Amino acid sequence: MILDLKIYPADILRKQAEEVQYPLAENTRKLIRDMFDTVRSANGIGLAAPQVGKLQRLIVINLEHLDVPLFALINPVIIDFSKKKSTMEEGCLSIPGVFGMVERPERIRVKAQDLKGKIVEAEAEGLLARVIQHETDHINGVLIIDKIKKYTKGKELVQ
Repeated sequence: MILDLKIYPADILRKQAEEVQYPLAENTRKLIRDMFDTVRSANGIGLAAPQVGKLQRLIVINLEHLDVPLFALINPVIIDFSKKKSTMEEGCLSIPGVFGMVERPERIRVKAQDLKGKIVEAEAEGLLARVIQHETDHINGVLIIDKIKKYTKGKELVQ
């Protein structure tokens, strides 16, 4: 099922999400499936539960176009960042038409839980690291407009 996206300045986008409890409730499993459908439908590369109106520490990553299978991270925490950073243009499904240059660490280490509650740790770099950081920001109430000084909305430059 395709879920409705919450659009900035929706209050929920600024709230801290709550930890997902185990064992996973059926409605949480359904939420994950629906978030997969929603991110694909929107041609997005990532989606966080607050963006669909749920204050849960849950994100999905969609880099299928790069041959990375669609996956979810439950209760993700970034536990290490590289010192080396890069800047890249980012957009957000919850802030349509707004794009800006965001500096982020190039490499991260993330700890999360899988569908069974098992703790998993993984390293990510490049675009995958960037998407995980962007979506993890969402579950902490942080948006890209907090990280960029100048951004474009359509053709207009906003400061």
